[in-house]
Amino acid sequence: MEPTSPRLLIIEDEPELLLGLRDNFEMEGFTVLEAADGVNGLRRAMEEQPDIILLDLMLPRMSGYDVCRHLRERGIATPIVMLTARSQESDVVAGLELGADDYVTKPFSVRELVARVKAHLRRSAPARPAELGEYSFGTLRLDFRIYQAWRDGEQLVLSPREFELLRYFIRHRGETVTREQLLENVWDIHDYPMTRTVDNHIAKLRQKIEDEASEPRWIITVHRTGYRFLG
Repeated sequence: MEPTSPRLLIIEDEPELLLGLRDNFEMEGFTVLEAADGVNGLRRAMEEQPDIILLDLMLPRMSGYDVCRHLRERGIATPIVMLTARSQESDVVAGLELGADDYVTKPFSVRELVARVKAHLRRSAPARPAELGEYSFGTLRLDFRIYQAWRDGEQLVLSPREFELLRYFIRHRGETVTREQLLENVWDIHDYPMTRTVDNHIAKLRQKIEDEASEPRWIITVHRTGYRFLG
């Protein structure tokens, strides 16, 4: 049985850019879905459940920020790569804090964009039999092979990003890991203007796994450095 091609949704209102992206990704074996505004992009993302989304931030009818926010509020964890002409730190941070996985600033290299998309698809693959399988600490049980989690025997909803954070922490149990290490290894971001994004994701993860998020037992803050996992 032949493997199915990955399904990519491109939400972009510039016709020439949309055409160029579609042609390049189809040449790489992707099935490409398209939307030229935020409202239709959100609808197609909800109805057709693509494997990954390229999302322009400046869109008619609904901004890319709002599309990303609506998807994450509905529990849709599809990887999102933002396309933006904005290079300011605050714009990038805002998109990542809403739940986007990566960003590319226009103009960009199509080869680099294709490589990033493929990397996010590999990370979001649900089954990784050669890697960390199950892991338990406290009342939590994690199964990284199927990306499912339980707390006190009840299913716990974690995003792929939260699974990857826990995977990295588990592999470095007891070590102090810096925000820069987390950005490089969990986000695949190699410049560091948005370490606050790490702190916000950790805060949300603590709300899910700690008995008291304000007095964490498992993910400990190391002042001015990063975090240490004690699970």
